[in-house]
Amino acid sequence: MRDKIVAGNWKMNNDLAQAEDLLSKIKNNWSGGGGVRVIVAPSFTNLYHAFESLRETSVEVAAQNMNENESGAFTGEVSAQMLTSVGVKTVILGHSERRAIYKETDELLAKKVDAALKNNMEVIFCCGEELNDRKSKNHFNVVKTQLEKGLFHIPTNAWDKIVIAYEPVWAIGTGETASPEQAQEMHAFIRKTVSEKSGEEIANQVAILYGGSVKPGNAEEIFAKEDVDGGLIGGASLKAEDFLSIVQAI
Repeated sequence: MRDKIVAGNWKMNNDLAQAEDLLSKIKNNWSGGGGVRVIVAPSFTNLYHAFESLRETSVEVAAQNMNENESGAFTGEVSAQMLTSVGVKTVILGHSERRAIYKETDELLAKKVDAALKNNMEVIFCCGEELNDRKSKNHFNVVKTQLEKGLFHIPTNAWDKIVIAYEPVWAIGTGETASPEQAQEMHAFIRKTVSEKSGEEIANQVAILYGGSVKPGNAEEIFAKEDVDGGLIGGASLKAEDFLSIVQAI
């Protein structure tokens, strides 16, 4: 059975006091259970605090990014070993904002995936098309290429450390809306693409999350789709009540 996962990507939000408040509300209102993995991804400065705060709970902590190198003269960067040393075992890689704003390429992301796996970390690997890709009906090709170049070089036994997150970039902050049917269509395509490369068994075990403006009002309908195994939540993860409502929806 595939994991059901709800991961909250806090992005560049919450200082220490705000993080403490949000973590406290999540801890006090989520008792675990239901077969759902709940993950929060604070900024680097709050990762150790979050890990310590959540140590006695079932809520996991992930990093939002990492460098592909083990160490060295890379000012401002953080390595996989640094993350694991403070208890972080999961990292988000390939987020649409990292690709678009910081020009991270598929080739670079492949190196980051390798570095994470080398350090026994789980990877939440993001993929997704922009509005012009969707309008030109090139969306399937874009996602397939991102998967092929970023993930498909890994050995078969590494797939148990991979979670895929599909982000329809065109449906985030554009006024456009992705329907649950469109989410299911792409999730099914991703699973089929993984199956063609690595086999049906792996394709059926890999969790695929939806990351397109999930909110309490639409989460249940999206999560009901056959190939949607949870969500990578952005803005709604910054409010404990909204985030936990989404967790309950799955």
